[in-house]
Amino acid sequence: MSYKSTYIILTLIIVCMGSFILFNALNDFWGFISYLGFYEGYSGNLISWLLAIAVVVGYSAYAAKISDVKNYMFKISLLKVMAIIAAICAGIVEEIIFRKWIMDYLASEGFSVTLQILASGIAFGLAHLIWGAKNLKAGVNAALSTFILGTALGLVYWLGERSLAPCIIAHIVITALIEPGLLISAERDKLGYWSELAVKE
Repeated sequence: MSYKSTYIILTLIIVCMGSFILFNALNDFWGFISYLGFYEGYSGNLISWLLAIAVVVGYSAYAAKISDVKNYMFKISLLKVMAIIAAICAGIVEEIIFRKWIMDYLASEGFSVTLQILASGIAFGLAHLIWGAKNLKAGVNAALSTFILGTALGLVYWLGERSLAPCIIAHIVITALIEPGLLISAERDKLGYWSELAVKE
């Protein structure tokens, strides 16, 4: 199976999100690095990194229940290389949007930390409804699971004194591990609500 649409989706992620990263890096490299939290004194704290590791392990183990995710989790291929590049791009851009922009804006408006974290998770989940373009069940599953992930990463962001670094690393590792398996499962129409559907040959 060629998985043409999977390659196309990964390419679009790399081009679109990569362009955003490249623009900001070229404009002010060290300022951008500092903004992301990869700078001495801005990289979070021990508890945020420990929680980030726990999130990676827990979410990846949950996703591995899908056979394609498990089969492709550590399989080296061109598709996996593209997935890793896409994971780096998505990890940076999505954490900027769903953690830093949303949570910092709500904080500046005086909203509670609880609401900041929940809003971050809800927005993250809603953005992943796009997985339902082919199968509504897949979209609902993606929205619910990424709501949980987004909420957990929001907690990491807050506990890490609003450093994106642990959130970005966790996001990158999770995405690199579970893709392209998730995309392949979606292409094969195997994603259901909380369980895998039978393959339609």
